Amino acid sequence: MAMNTRKGFRFDTYVAPEQTPFDKLFDIFQELITHTSGDFDEAIDWLRELDKEYELTDEDYTIDDFIEDLKARGYIREEFEDGDGGMGDGDEGDEGDGDGKGKISITAKMERIIRQRALDQIFGKLKRSGAGNHKTGKAGPGDEHTGNFREYRYGDSLEHISMTESLKNAQINHGIGNFALSEDDLVVEDTHYKAQMSTVLMIDISHSMILYGEDRITPAKKVAMALAELITTRYPKDTLDILVFGNDAWPIPIKDLPYLKVGPYHTNTVAGLQLAMDMLRRKRNTNKQIFMITDGKPSCLRMPDGTYYKNSVGLDDFIVEKCYNMARQARKLHIPITTFMIAQDPYLKQFIRHFTEANMGKAFFTGLKGLGEMIFEDYESNRRRRLK
Repeated sequence: MAMNTRKGFRFDTYVAPEQTPFDKLFDIFQELITHTSGDFDEAIDWLRELDKEYELTDEDYTIDDFIEDLKARGYIREEFEDGDGGMGDGDEGDEGDGDGKGKISITAKMERIIRQRALDQIFGKLKRSGAGNHKTGKAGPGDEHTGNFREYRYGDSLEHISMTESLKNAQINHGIGNFALSEDDLVVEDTHYKAQMSTVLMIDISHSMILYGEDRITPAKKVAMALAELITTRYPKDTLDILVFGNDAWPIPIKDLPYLKVGPYHTNTVAGLQLAMDMLRRKRNTNKQIFMITDGKPSCLRMPDGTYYKNSVGLDDFIVEKCYNMARQARKLHIPITTFMIAQDPYLKQFIRHFTEANMGKAFFTGLKGLGEMIFEDYESNRRRRLK
């Protein structure tokens, strides 16, 4: 007689998936290249130091082997300076003539990998924590299902009709033997309204963003890269423009984000807001918004004659009033400003509160922890409602 054997559960110590030597170093390298603003040589110097301390490599796979693999996989390229001071690609012409000085830089492929990593780091936290599941009381034409059903109305799109619910109604109303389906039986699944969104992300690159022993620019840069990757891959109809502001303000392309650095600048918040509003005026989308990442201390204005009015102490009445005026102008244009304040000084928080009141926008006093999650949640929330 055969005996039934019961199979139970057996618990073992978790063993992480095996990583190749390249993958292990590549994961660290991506973080280092972000912190060094795309400076390959500095990132490799840091990697060598980490290798000495933590023995990341062995004689079978060295840092030099890793560099060769980066080249082979198209993540970096080697350029040589010619006699005229120009740069030529390393695989064009002779590399062994000794006349040129070599320089290694990351490629567009590597830039894209860094943006994807930033998105995974920030958006992955949202998925794990359950945050980002934003519901709104307003429903309307859209492509995000709410799970709620209602009766069919003239003009509803056919693809939103729930055939299962509609057939069930027809059977209840007319019986199975004499089956008929009428307009009164049709049921539609509601969808959230999702309008196109035009966003300008303002990043403060004044010197104070690296002062006081705190690197504020790298988290801001990561958020910008992640937001850019989210919008271009998930919401391609939305637009994202990025600008930086120091003594002046200027736009930067998404591909330049890994190289973003803080400069020896004051903080011309007014110039940043002016440029942001100029960018948004040219957008056709109804929904427009400004996200501003700053330490909240405007200290500079560009005067009509081209000179700069500066006050390093900050919160100069003349400069502050100009900021409030810009906030009010944005409000008239139906452009809300969401400020992500990454400093904790009480007097700066007070300025941001007054600035936010003038615009009727929002402010988050985040520090650096949770900055990315807050921006993502706010973006997802805003694009599901009209901002007028």
